[in-house]
Amino acid sequence: MSTLFAPPAPAPAIGPLRLDVPVVLAPMAGITNTAFRRLCREYGAGLYVSEMITSRALVERTPESMRLIRHHESETPRSIQLYGVDPKTVAEAVRMLVAEDRADHIDLNFGCPVPKVTRKGGGAALPWKLDLFRAIVEGAVEAAGPLPLTVKMRKGIDSDHLTYLEAGRIAEGAGVAAVALHARTAAEFYSGTADWSAIATLKQTVTSVPVLGNGDIWSAADAVRMVEETGCDGVVVGRGCLGRPWLFGDLASAFTARSRSSSERSARVETKAEPTLGEVAFAFRRHAELLVEFFDDENRACRDIRKHVAWYFKGYAVGGELRAALAQASSLAEIDELLGRLDPDQPYPGADAEGQRGRAGTPKQPALPERWLDSRELQETHRIALTEAELDTSGG
Repeated sequence: MSTLFAPPAPAPAIGPLRLDVPVVLAPMAGITNTAFRRLCREYGAGLYVSEMITSRALVERTPESMRLIRHHESETPRSIQLYGVDPKTVAEAVRMLVAEDRADHIDLNFGCPVPKVTRKGGGAALPWKLDLFRAIVEGAVEAAGPLPLTVKMRKGIDSDHLTYLEAGRIAEGAGVAAVALHARTAAEFYSGTADWSAIATLKQTVTSVPVLGNGDIWSAADAVRMVEETGCDGVVVGRGCLGRPWLFGDLASAFTARSRSSSERSARVETKAEPTLGEVAFAFRRHAELLVEFFDDENRACRDIRKHVAWYFKGYAVGGELRAALAQASSLAEIDELLGRLDPDQPYPGADAEGQRGRAGTPKQPALPERWLDSRELQETHRIALTEAELDTSGG
């Protein structure tokens, strides 16, 4: 399985950024660190976004936030996602990134459905307060100056409290470089099927900047189908790439094929990597190696790679005992010994290795501040919840 791909046709620009392909790696807490971004980049092309970083922690220059915003010299363009609920703090964090030349693109998170975030008015709950959403986005765009700033959001809180169309119009009016939509509500979490029709509706509503679609992209064929069905300008890939960094090579090939004649498309779009077990083991080992470099701590890196074991080896005939051992390894030497027991020529298992990855969860009533839904404007009683919203948030 080669990590090389043919240079694709230029994708729609995000502000001054010209991406090779219209593909964005979705920020995922504890996943999209420098190590994983570098690995995915070795297989494909696109915009690779950092895991979510709290704006208050960044302004206070906490050691962890400063570590998370560091990029390897090979990473370009550099992309950072910020989370915040206070317009002044978010703007200050953006100004810091710009002034210190730490990013080429900044994304704002308004899509996190995690209860610890939404119960304090953050994430997917925040766009319900139109004045607060507008103040954050307008302030961040102004602070970013020429640097492209985008927003990522969900459809809304639940089916009775949708926010994405109003938020999309506000963001467009504020001057963002693009808008991304995860086509689920906070109540849906990651369950069920993403509502791609909402992406199409947003694309018809927001017409002056690119609209990116997110949700249920498990293959390159899914990505192309989303673009063709919704008219969106690009895709944001999250759980579909877990344990499958080569998906970004598939995506590059698929979007290259789309730029060619229709007679070539049908065959080329279906082309996908079908790695042997040896190739999967190589990617897993490379991921662990990059984590050692990222953490500068071999034991910590080996603990971190444990959560990826099930994703990498999904569908392959790898015994439960060996999987468990990999999920307990504490050194690269131990990982090497365990991987050496695998049959490197074991072929790709097909459908068993594909499809949904990660935890979908179940629909649930979102946790919100008391009486949050009573008004679309921010009430004084909610300011206390908002002041606490960033204090313990490090991901989402």
